[in-house]
Amino acid sequence: MRIQALPLALTLVCGALSAQQPQPERAVLGVDPGYMDRSVDPCKDFYRYANGTYDREPIPAAYGSFGVNQEIDDRNWALLKGILESAAAATATPGTATQRIGDFYASAMDEAAIEAAGLAPLKPWLERIEGLKGPKDLAPLLAEMHKAGLRAGFGFSVGIDDKDATAMIGQFYQGGLGLPEREYYLRKDAKTVAHRKAYVAHVARMLELSGLKAPAARAGAQRVMALETLMARASRTLEALRDPQKNYHKVARAELAKVGKGFRWEAYFEALGFPAAERNVLVGQPDFLKGFGLLASRGSLGDWKVYLRWHLLNGTASSLPRAFDQANFNFYGRVLSGTQEQLPRWKRMLVATDRAIGFDLGKLYVEKAFSPAAKAKVLEMVAWHKEALRQSIQRAPWMGAATKVQALRKLDSMTAKVGYPDVWRDYSALTVARRPHVLNTMAAKAFEFNRRLAKLGKPVDRTEWLMTPQTNNAYYEPTLNEICLPAGILQAPFFDEKADDASNYGALASTIGHEILHGFDDQGSQYDAQGNLKNWWTPEDRKGYEARTGEVVALYDSFEPLPGLHILGKQTLGENLADIGGLKLSFEAWKLATAGKTLAPADGLSPEQRFFVAFAQGWRTNQRPEEIDTLVKSDVHSPVRERVLGPAKMVGAFQEAFGCKNGKVLELW
Repeated sequence: MRIQALPLALTLVCGALSAQQPQPERAVLGVDPGYMDRSVDPCKDFYRYANGTYDREPIPAAYGSFGVNQEIDDRNWALLKGILESAAAATATPGTATQRIGDFYASAMDEAAIEAAGLAPLKPWLERIEGLKGPKDLAPLLAEMHKAGLRAGFGFSVGIDDKDATAMIGQFYQGGLGLPEREYYLRKDAKTVAHRKAYVAHVARMLELSGLKAPAARAGAQRVMALETLMARASRTLEALRDPQKNYHKVARAELAKVGKGFRWEAYFEALGFPAAERNVLVGQPDFLKGFGLLASRGSLGDWKVYLRWHLLNGTASSLPRAFDQANFNFYGRVLSGTQEQLPRWKRMLVATDRAIGFDLGKLYVEKAFSPAAKAKVLEMVAWHKEALRQSIQRAPWMGAATKVQALRKLDSMTAKVGYPDVWRDYSALTVARRPHVLNTMAAKAFEFNRRLAKLGKPVDRTEWLMTPQTNNAYYEPTLNEICLPAGILQAPFFDEKADDASNYGALASTIGHEILHGFDDQGSQYDAQGNLKNWWTPEDRKGYEARTGEVVALYDSFEPLPGLHILGKQTLGENLADIGGLKLSFEAWKLATAGKTLAPADGLSPEQRFFVAFAQGWRTNQRPEEIDTLVKSDVHSPVRERVLGPAKMVGAFQEAFGCKNGKVLELW
């Protein structure tokens, strides 16, 4: 399937010939026999059986991991690069999508201007931070930082009320840390201690670059670590954050003064522009706000100044001169992910443009990358998945009739967004110009913050997309009870409208099946058909569900991706359930879609085996040990190999296809 670069002259000749004698496009399949190592027993290590020869492929220096996803990204990015460069070279009408993306990308690529500007664009922020007179000044300054997309102190956003999916509400949650999550501050193993030491050195380097003398920068970094460690101690673990009921606390706005005593919440709201009519807010982790309030009122003013200075620099590093950008990469890239060098600047700035004004970019992308026929095919696949899940629910022997009624109601209400939005985001209120890149970045973040703030008091917008259409990813949103499958992930070899069904259904098992099953995982199953956090289970059925999911926890606890490093089964439970159930669901959907058709073997594989190989090759990736270590310690997803090995051990259809006898089938959906 791989096509090597041809000499330019030969390319031109081939192009001329193809113009005279057009050839039909060939499908790109999810199954490539060249990646397989058939000397491996598929029942013992299905990942190596499907992808073993790829293990020898080196990871490019600019990546912490490299595989099928990065190959799709590279093809997507090549297309997006052409769009951006064309827009940057155009003389576009002000206020148009072409003008915005062209000016944003051009300013991001203008390294000379970025170096010349230095920290001047951040001078007002630095002066305001240094001008803090006391704890009373902290609230309005944090509000302004949050509006500019700077993550400091705690998290605040506007989202759907989990227990009233018709309403938008202000939401507070733990945050404000520079390391990936709380355990990086608390674990005592040698590797984590080394990470903390490297983090302090990195903070000191950034502070020194910003103008502090070396001794003051080193002392300031220690103060940052001390303050963040106290915040980490007040934070919940990743496992504890997985319980939506325990992370839902609706409180009267006036009660925040008691929950987070010591912080001037009304001053924060006033600076934020939070509407006075909003009387209630959600607090995800009250203990964190309690701890934060104490730190805000009793903490050293000097600690807060250096902490806010650090988070200003950390939040803007990729938009600043090279010394800041490189220092940021040295820690977050080299130390935490093992990456040896940065991606080319055009790729990094393409990603920055996508994050800032991605729906402007997406309008132009989908015209070239996703056809109406492809969208129709994927919608058909979603329909077969829903029918397969319907049948699975109906025949589930462990689930009672009353719970089945509610489960089917939820399934019937689930919607799918495929390819691109019907209603595009309006950026007309955002001003983008050929000015210092950091100013465009912060303006885009402020636009997004204000856009979400304006949703308060209005009906929930069910047409909104939470990912741009060019994103190589997908999601399930429980409060909307919807899956979203952007055009960016519906690309070969995951999906090709010309490919056979075994290839498409197998390769997309980790997308369509996975996202649908998130609606019924340990978290999603707590939301009802309307998207409300509301129990719809009988006590007996919930107990039976949790007993079965306990088997999944035990299996993943046993996985050891690196010597001495075990996956945490409870921390990763939701994703593991979606992986296992999604594979089973996609297999059954494929069987329904191909019922009555003659399916022939190919490449020495039965149709069923090809389906599962397509699934496994959809995870074809080599990961650096540093990235695996960081992932296991700070993410709710398992490493890629275990995302194949786990489902292979618990899906009966896989074991039948390869004649395996050593698996424990998960009898759930």
